[in-house]
Amino acid sequence: MKEQRRGHGGWKRGVGLMLAVALGACAGKAPPPREAPVRAPSNAELAGAELNARVEALLRQMTLEEKVGQLAQYSQGVPTGPGTGRADHEQMVRAGAVGAFLNLVGAKETNRLQRLAVEHSRLKIPLLFGFDVIHGHRTLFPVPLGLASSFDPAQVEQAMRRAATEAAADGIRWVFSPMTDIARDARWGRIVEGSGEDPYLGAALARAYVRGYQGASLAAPTSVAASVKHFAAYGAAEAGRDYHTVDLSDVSLRQVYLRPYQAAVEAGAATLMSSFNTLNGVPATGNPYLLTGILRQEWGFNGFVVSDWNSIQELVNHGTALEGAAAARQALTAGVEMDMEGNLYAPELPRLVRSGQVPEAVVDEAVRRVLRVKFALGLFERPYADETAGPPAPTPESREQARRMAEASIVLLKNEGRVLPLGDAVQRIAVVGPLADSRINMMGCWPARGDAREHVTLRDALERRWKGRVVYAKGTDVLSPGTEGFQEAVKAAASADAVIAALGEEARSMTGEAASRTSLGLPGNQEQLLAALAATGKPVILVLFNGHPLVLTGLQAHARAIVEAWYPGIETGNALVNLLSGEVNFSGRLPVTLPRGVGQVPLYYNQLSTGRPPGAVDLTRPPTASENKYISRYIDEQNAPLYPFGYGLSYTDFAFSAPALSAQGLKAAAVPRQGAALQVKAQVRNTGAVEGTVVAQLYLRVRGASTAQPVRQLAGFARVHLAPGEAREVVFPLGFEELSFVNARSERVVEPGTHYDVWVGDSSEARAHVDFMME
Repeated sequence: MKEQRRGHGGWKRGVGLMLAVALGACAGKAPPPREAPVRAPSNAELAGAELNARVEALLRQMTLEEKVGQLAQYSQGVPTGPGTGRADHEQMVRAGAVGAFLNLVGAKETNRLQRLAVEHSRLKIPLLFGFDVIHGHRTLFPVPLGLASSFDPAQVEQAMRRAATEAAADGIRWVFSPMTDIARDARWGRIVEGSGEDPYLGAALARAYVRGYQGASLAAPTSVAASVKHFAAYGAAEAGRDYHTVDLSDVSLRQVYLRPYQAAVEAGAATLMSSFNTLNGVPATGNPYLLTGILRQEWGFNGFVVSDWNSIQELVNHGTALEGAAAARQALTAGVEMDMEGNLYAPELPRLVRSGQVPEAVVDEAVRRVLRVKFALGLFERPYADETAGPPAPTPESREQARRMAEASIVLLKNEGRVLPLGDAVQRIAVVGPLADSRINMMGCWPARGDAREHVTLRDALERRWKGRVVYAKGTDVLSPGTEGFQEAVKAAASADAVIAALGEEARSMTGEAASRTSLGLPGNQEQLLAALAATGKPVILVLFNGHPLVLTGLQAHARAIVEAWYPGIETGNALVNLLSGEVNFSGRLPVTLPRGVGQVPLYYNQLSTGRPPGAVDLTRPPTASENKYISRYIDEQNAPLYPFGYGLSYTDFAFSAPALSAQGLKAAAVPRQGAALQVKAQVRNTGAVEGTVVAQLYLRVRGASTAQPVRQLAGFARVHLAPGEAREVVFPLGFEELSFVNARSERVVEPGTHYDVWVGDSSEARAHVDFMME
């Protein structure tokens, strides 16, 4: 069953149109308008007739300079990239030469510039203020990779609703989030900002972010416009090196990397941000295939695209433009409406239009898209933030929400001998490590307006819970090569019944943008410290604070328990102590695969099979002379990860029944575009002694398809809370989204004659199985 949409031919017609616009103008011909979308609009608020009539009426009044002004964004406040620098912003606002600002935060500060625009510019067009609200604004939730570990889109949506409310109260109506880049390379620093390696989970969370930010209507005073980033495939940078090249087949691009972006657009995202990378030789910021062919023609996107910081100017570095004017022309005609801190559109576009190199119709269409978002946000009716309420601050309710979110996001990886939870026999606890009492690191990267003084550390919470029975020693710094603090740490460990080692990465310098790593172990001498603590003979619980998926192979022998906390946000300590004490059960699951060694990277569960899979060969040792050497394997390491995607332990155990199908056999032609074609049912039982929540996961494999499909791919998940001994039936609907794949013609299809394997369990290594044929 083919999806009804344009393939390559559609985008080629669109690209041809854009080139005809530019080249026709050079020849003195009247330019045609941009081609209309071939699909129904995915963001209906921006397609309203009344709204667009207001846009057209305003557009007719604008001079060329005022139009170009709407396409220019400048940074105020703390910059988030290499500065380009201007000091005349107020004068520019009065002249209508600015459309948006970023990094200016606070109702009083944003209102000051907004008054210049609304009360002193000729057309009184309000400004749009944007900010990097990534995992909370004042109340910081876990970093996005941690949020993804919850496998709980509903709770993530509620967290982002809170973030939107706080940001709007602070004068921000536009947030540069969610980051929906699929990331399969643990070396990439920005893996911490996304939802991991899986497109199905990524799509579900992308919808949740957009719904949370934008609410029921963009016009609501507490709603903010989302900016989905980075379009597209930024997470596939070669060698995990930030800003680097991406080279993908169109099948991989569409089947894996585009799915979360598309889900966000279909959820109504008002804006997107172009990415820094090239894609198949064409920079994303000047890529008409992505920005016009796919985004607008195929997906029917009605909002606008903003460049990433100075990425239009960077087209010159990429080598597709010789100088700034050519870069501006390339980006605008490809489909980038707003220039973020690049200072190219404002000086170059008027001259390019007047010289006939860029048709004014292309500028008009860009301005329409920007104005649509401003009208939809209600900025013309309510341009000012409320200064009387004062700046937003965390509340008891928002802190409780952040704590619950953190509890759902933290993953228990190892619990040898059930050393956790910490029981009554533990009278004295040693908490050791550079991250045990570091408030600023609990904030993670991109902390928005979070205040480190408000964050609860692991040491804080332990000392409150075990009053007078906690001894603390820092031991070392994150990057320290020396062992000066080891003696104090070992002494503390020796005096305790249990040792909690809080180790990991520095959040801001070692994770996030421009923080790629070639080694993925604990930095500095932290592994040495861990070994010294273990040598005391006391049980060591390793709590990791990190943004990269780390290689934990060498740490396994030193820790009886391993807890992957990521950076949990404002309620870090309280959430962790609730989990470590057993007051709350662990339920987080890995949204990424943890490798045994960096040599396995990029490593992800949903890979394609090879023509020479290992089969039943024992990969835990090198091949012997009698074995077939010529299979897809390493000679010095297993293929398998240390911990697989979807994995996480609990204080209880769960068992899954064999899955059952609601029908035997399914006709490809009968699979509907919307709704379920088939249901998979399985019973899950809590076989342990305490209540707990399991993330039930469904995986598919398609065999006999026209293009090779992954050995497994996530196609459903659900959080299920069960009392001891309780069982519940979990139902997974399978529709077009789950059953389809991309064929060699870049069409998403369901093909007859294909065989589907189905597994249900609590990780990507699920074993309960059923299968069916697609007729």
